[in-house]
Amino acid sequence: MSTREQFRPPNHPHDHFLLTTVVGSYPKPKWLERERDAYDEGDRSEQHWTESVEDASRLITHEHERAGLDVVVDGEMRRTEMVEYFANRIDGYEFNGPVKVWGHNYFDKPSVVKEVTYEEPWLVDEFEFVDGVATRPVKVPITGPYTLANWSFDEHYGDTETLAYELADLVNEEIEKLVDAGARYIQIDEPALATTPDDHAIVGECLERIADDVPDDVRLGLHVCYGDYSRIYPEILDYPVEEYDVELANNDFDQLDVFTDHEFTKDFALGVVDAHVAEVETVGEIKDNIKKGLEVVPPERLTVSPDCGLKLLPREIAYQKMANLVTAAREVEAELDAGEVHVGTESPASAD
Repeated sequence: MSTREQFRPPNHPHDHFLLTTVVGSYPKPKWLERERDAYDEGDRSEQHWTESVEDASRLITHEHERAGLDVVVDGEMRRTEMVEYFANRIDGYEFNGPVKVWGHNYFDKPSVVKEVTYEEPWLVDEFEFVDGVATRPVKVPITGPYTLANWSFDEHYGDTETLAYELADLVNEEIEKLVDAGARYIQIDEPALATTPDDHAIVGECLERIADDVPDDVRLGLHVCYGDYSRIYPEILDYPVEEYDVELANNDFDQLDVFTDHEFTKDFALGVVDAHVAEVETVGEIKDNIKKGLEVVPPERLTVSPDCGLKLLPREIAYQKMANLVTAAREVEAELDAGEVHVGTESPASAD
């Protein structure tokens, strides 16, 4: 059963509906970064910091709505890095200082030093706050267990597979609490998957554990970026998720044919703006990119989003990318209604 129609806005102007959303992260307001530094140095109270984060969350949620997105997030204003944030909330992890990942970039790579356990909710407060201030449906991105395991030092379990399965059970527990709180759109982020394709069966088992007992009206998506998709496709179609979100704009859609060589049987969330380039794509360029997605799936199974999180871009650039993305999607919908857009892998001429 498709969960997609519940996210169609009331009084949507077109018969066709291309679901528009974002992957997750978004540039934080500069003042929030200053407040975090002051809080970390002991110059701000816990209450002051909480109020600052909530102000930023409210601001960015409304910014997403102003851009016209059908499903919003708050840009992950409470979160730091996608592994670090969760490792700080899972008993069994500890931090021993940053490690260099590339160039001059450092990452606080955590270590698993004992059995991982679930002590308290990770994202429920975040979701409930955002859902309370948003006027549109809210998506919850959550780092997946394979990436949490793969991007950590394992000093306890001895192999990534065992650690990933233990973490999957914790993610399942968190998702149950999110669903109880009202979440209906949850995205599992597994950027490590396409870089370590031999482990796709491990990710599949993790997702089976995560999806266990998730109600039919909850939309589960999987976000994958980086790497060679041909090494995990079509095997990933067996995963118990409804939607796959992939990064393609960054490499000029060179890997699009991976998803047309074998029938794509799930919903396709296509990155149509490049999250790594601080230049705003025109509406026309984004429309062309959206139409590439229609070579893979029909419009009723196409979601339109950026390639990845937008947090590394200037905020004004990130906003304009979103606004142009929504405008492009609505224009393509109108063209679909008018029968002016071809759907499928055949050219219009060969289809006659």
